[in-house]
Amino acid sequence: MKENQMSEVIEFEVPVMLPVAERTRLAQGRRMVTPCGDGDIVWHAWGDRRDDIPPVVLFHGGSGSWTHWVKNILPLVDAGRWVLAADLPGFGDSAAPKAGTDADVMVEPLAAGLRQLVPGVAVDLVGFSFGGLTAGLLLAAHPELARRLVLAGAPGMGVVPGRQFELKAWRHLKTPQEQAEIHRHNLGVLMLHDHDLIDGLALEIHIANVVRDRLPRRRLPSTDILARSLPKVSCPVHAIYGAHDVLYRRYWPELEAALATNAPDFRGLALIEDAGHWVQFEANEIFDAELLQALNQGN
Repeated sequence: MKENQMSEVIEFEVPVMLPVAERTRLAQGRRMVTPCGDGDIVWHAWGDRRDDIPPVVLFHGGSGSWTHWVKNILPLVDAGRWVLAADLPGFGDSAAPKAGTDADVMVEPLAAGLRQLVPGVAVDLVGFSFGGLTAGLLLAAHPELARRLVLAGAPGMGVVPGRQFELKAWRHLKTPQEQAEIHRHNLGVLMLHDHDLIDGLALEIHIANVVRDRLPRRRLPSTDILARSLPKVSCPVHAIYGAHDVLYRRYWPELEAALATNAPDFRGLALIEDAGHWVQFEANEIFDAELLQALNQGN
């Protein structure tokens, strides 16, 4: 490995709308890179590495970055976990894959990155939305990389007949104000059930992320590829969704049945009331408790 592929950088960019204490702690994380395409995957780490507890690895959602987890990282650290959050290839600060624009082309660079950063260690892998789908594909190809998989709002289960929401285009609009109104609309349509939570922090995170999305032609989330991949995932699989998630809100029995049928070691679906798709942001305290319960469950 090149010397700079695991370089440590203090004070990377953190959302300014966070409370000062949280922003200060998050800014003290470490930034590491592993190869991808013509550049790097950027990984962010917090906490103290321990040999007796697996790292928690976080994969964000589509058009996102590590900041999809901005409310959840410090509670994990405070619970004694070492947290490693990726900017998936083509999102955030990470380079795009050499070929392709979907989750399938992310598998090998992510697998190589984990083997470089945590060699020989089976991690606890947590994937939100598109990141959950990506995590499932990763572990279907490389099941030894994780001791546990937690899916949050993951698509690709093939139980919903057609798209359940429509987003508005914004790139053609001329002013930031016009674009911000569309971003607010889209957050309410897809991400957050409680529109009062579409505040300065949610908008800051969302806007900073979507403008850096270099993979606009993703199609796998609308297929059943996650359901077809889960039979090859040998570790325990947990699921945490918001009860008002627009991807599945009328199809919870079908989703739970599909997870139970396809994941060999399915440990259950937790539905969080009054939360939508971005469940770990909208109901962060309840989500964090459910997540820690899943992570601490014995194999």
